[in-house]
Amino acid sequence: MTEQQTFGTGMPVAIGKIERELKKLWEQGGETMSRASLVNLAVYSEAAGSLERNTQLISAIAEDHACRALVIAANPDAADDQVEAWISAHCHVSRAGSKQVCSEQISFALGGSQAKLLPNILFSHLDSDLPLYLWWQEEFREPMDPQLWPWVDRLIYDSRSWSDFGAQMSLVEQARESANERIVLCDLNWTRLVQLRLALAQFFDPPSGQDQLANIQRLEISFAPDHRSTALLLAGWFAAQLGWTLLEAADETTVGFADCAGEAVRLLLEESDGEAISRCSVVSGTAEFRVTHPTGADLLEVTACAAGSERMHQLMPAGRNDGVALMREELSRGGPHRVYLRAMNAVRELL
Repeated sequence: MTEQQTFGTGMPVAIGKIERELKKLWEQGGETMSRASLVNLAVYSEAAGSLERNTQLISAIAEDHACRALVIAANPDAADDQVEAWISAHCHVSRAGSKQVCSEQISFALGGSQAKLLPNILFSHLDSDLPLYLWWQEEFREPMDPQLWPWVDRLIYDSRSWSDFGAQMSLVEQARESANERIVLCDLNWTRLVQLRLALAQFFDPPSGQDQLANIQRLEISFAPDHRSTALLLAGWFAAQLGWTLLEAADETTVGFADCAGEAVRLLLEESDGEAISRCSVVSGTAEFRVTHPTGADLLEVTACAAGSERMHQLMPAGRNDGVALMREELSRGGPHRVYLRAMNAVRELL
């Protein structure tokens, strides 16, 4: 089992002495500690207690993804202006077992008008020329600071919690446009679907699956409360990859698409307790391809049925729906996420 230790909850430092104090921190560690950093990972939150919670998240994430973490807790509505900083390190014993591999963390508490210092805080404490991943845990709001976005390589957010998807995505696109489209958009709501999409895609890998893929008549998705947008993104993936066109939403549970040949495809949505997506069924002719995620299970149940008889049954990894697991998945996969953009736009009117 991997051992872990951290330097307490962090040592308070003056803003102008952060780099000097970090240097001292590493000198104190001697030869048993090795500093590692592949990216700058900034986390921004305005929620009460976020500094402690995000420090715990970074500690777990850094076990697999070495980084310089910049954890920002902001309170723009505070009566008093405030800027405070702390430094700490998250260390994990290397697989060779001889050294501790450590990621450093710089934490900031910004209050009142000082919350507007976010771009300056980030730019002043980036680790050399490493890319900047910004995990934005709040809803975006106007005005979008034009100074911030050109520095960001990957913008990470979770659209599941957005109260108004259209308004939020419009702000995200403003940020991306101000960065000359350079920012890669990373939606953790899309990341939730990675293992499910892999399980569904393998149904159609054999040549015989191509015919089934071209004749889908019905798509059924069961989703947990507050995960309707997750289900719609899954439907958007089918639509984007197969060239479906959105026709109409008859009601909250039934949506009509037309496939490439103009044939009707029905999407049936069902809200039920359980995992984010507890079931997805694809009906093509007399065949049904079904992926089920039982509540609390680590594995997906993957089944193909033809003319009412089970033809295949297997188990595949399900993934987890928590902040650490989603971030680990996102940081591992990389890429430009073009399929996400196509999927999102295919069902944008419904989100």
